[in-house]
Amino acid sequence: MKKLGKYLLASSAIFGTMLVVSATAVAGETPTTTQTTPEENAVGQVTSVSALSDVQPTDWAFQALQSLVERYGCIAGYPNGTYRGNRAMTRYEFAAGLNACLNRVNELIATATSDVVKKEDLATLQKLQEEFSAELTALRGRVDALETKTAELEAHQFSTTTKLVGEAIFAVTDAFGSSAGSRNNAVFQDRVRLDLQTSFTGQDMLHTRLATGNARKFDLGTSTFSGRNTSEGTQTFDITGNGDTNSNNSVSVDWLAYFVPIGPTRVYVAGFGGIQSDYVPTINPFFEDTDGGNGALSAFASESPIYRIGGGAGAGININFGKAGGVLQQSSLTLGYLASSANNPGPGTGLFNGNYAALGQFNVNLGDRLELAATYVHGYHSAGSALFDAGGIVPSNPGAAGLPTGVVGTAQANTLANPSSSNSYGVEAAFKVSDKISISSFFSYHNISGETGTNRNYEAWSYGAGVALPDFGQKGNVLGLFAGAEPYAFGKGRGGGNDIPLHVEGFYKYRLSDNISITPGVILLTSPGQNSGNKDAVIGTIRTTFTF
Repeated sequence: MKKLGKYLLASSAIFGTMLVVSATAVAGETPTTTQTTPEENAVGQVTSVSALSDVQPTDWAFQALQSLVERYGCIAGYPNGTYRGNRAMTRYEFAAGLNACLNRVNELIATATSDVVKKEDLATLQKLQEEFSAELTALRGRVDALETKTAELEAHQFSTTTKLVGEAIFAVTDAFGSSAGSRNNAVFQDRVRLDLQTSFTGQDMLHTRLATGNARKFDLGTSTFSGRNTSEGTQTFDITGNGDTNSNNSVSVDWLAYFVPIGPTRVYVAGFGGIQSDYVPTINPFFEDTDGGNGALSAFASESPIYRIGGGAGAGININFGKAGGVLQQSSLTLGYLASSANNPGPGTGLFNGNYAALGQFNVNLGDRLELAATYVHGYHSAGSALFDAGGIVPSNPGAAGLPTGVVGTAQANTLANPSSSNSYGVEAAFKVSDKISISSFFSYHNISGETGTNRNYEAWSYGAGVALPDFGQKGNVLGLFAGAEPYAFGKGRGGGNDIPLHVEGFYKYRLSDNISITPGVILLTSPGQNSGNKDAVIGTIRTTFTF
C-alpha cells in the first residue's frame, strides 16, 4: 500500500493539474467559488513554469507542473501570469480536462514527431495498473458504496434547499451598586434562535427564524418617566423579538426575511421582524453580531442607536460600488423602509399610515483599513411609542404602565407621548490599526417634533467608541472595551434630569471551540436615568454561547 500511496500522490498531482488547466482552456468554465471578469478568465499556453507567478519551487505539485510544461506542453495559465492551482474544479471541468489531455496524448503518439510519449511510458503505466489492480478495485468499491450512502442521505434529508443554523445562550448575570444591588438578585437566563436558511439559486437566502427566551432586565433604581423605565444596560440576549410573551420561553417566529442579488444591488425584503441593521452596514466590527452571542454584551455597544429606530416589515436595497485594490474599495449606498404595523389594515396603521422609518446611508471604504458612513433616518411614531424601539421589538419588563421602553437609551429619550416625527443623523467610523487592533465609533443626533402637548419637541444625543483586540490570547478570542453615552434628552419637564448617562463596558470572548464561546464582562452605568442623583449601577455577566 505504501507503493500505491506514492503512485496515487504523484499521479493525482500530474493528472489534477492537467485537468484543471485543460478544462479552463477548453470548456471556458469559470470556477463557481471565484468571481472573475471575462478578461481574467482568458488563458494562454505556458512555455515555462517560472512564468506562473503563484507557483513556487516549494509547492508540492511543482515537479508535476514542470513536467507537464516541458514534456507534454499540456498546461495554460491566466494572462496576468497566475495559475490559481488551489481553486475548486467542477465535474464539467473534470470531463473537459480529461478529454483534452487524452486528445493531446493521442496527437503526440499519432504524429510521432518526438519522443515525448515513449513505449516505455506506456509499459510502465500498464505494469502499475496490473500491480495495483486489487487495490484499485477495492478503492472503486469504496467509492461506489460512498455514492450509495450519499444518495440515501439526500433522499431522506430534511430539505435539499434548507439548512438549520442555531444559537443558544446561557447567561449568569447580576446587578451591583447601592441601589441596583438591593433591588436585584443573581439570575440564570437563556435565549435560543433557530434560523431556517433556504436558498433557491445558491445566491439568495430566505430566513425563517424561531426565537425564545426568559431574560428580564434589571431594575436600576431609577424613577419612571411618563410610565416608562430606562432602557440603559439592555443586553443582547434580553431581546427575544416578542416582548414580554417570551419571558417564559414561549416560541415564536421573530424574523422572516429574504435576501437576493439583482445585478449590482442586494435586495432585502422583510415580512416580519426586520430591523435596520439587517441590511445596512453598522461599521462596528467585533462588537456587532446582529444581537447574537458573539459580540458585545449590550445592545448599545453593538451598534449605533440610530439603527434601532423603526423596524417590522418592508424592504431595503444595497447598491455596491468601488473596486478592490484601489483607494476607493467596495462601498455602498443603502436605502430602506420598514413599517412596524404593516400587517394591520386598521386606521393609523398599515404599511404607510402607521409607525415607519425610512433610512439612507452612504458607506465608503478607503483602502483596506478605514471605513466611514453617514446615516439619515426619518420616522413617524404614534402616541405612546418609544423612539428606539426597533419596530416594537422591546426587551421584557416594560414600564410600569405597560408601555414600550425601547432597546437602548433613557426613558426621556424614548418617550413619545404624542404622535411625532423624527429626523435622525449619524456618522460611523471604523479603523483597522492592524490585524490585532480595531477602533470604531459613532455619533447620532435626533430631532423630534410632536403635534400637541408640552413635550412635543425635543432633541436626543448619543455617542460611543470602542477598541477591539481580535485573537487576543488565541485565535477567535476578542477583548473589547467600549464607552459612550446612551441616548439621552434634556429639558423634558418633571423628572427629566440633565446629567449625561455614561456607559462603560468591557468583555472578553473566549473561544472554547468552533461552536462554543464564553464571554465574561462588566457594564458600568453612571447617572442612570440621566440623573446623578441615581446611584451608579454595575452589571456583571458570564455568557456562554453555543452555535450550530
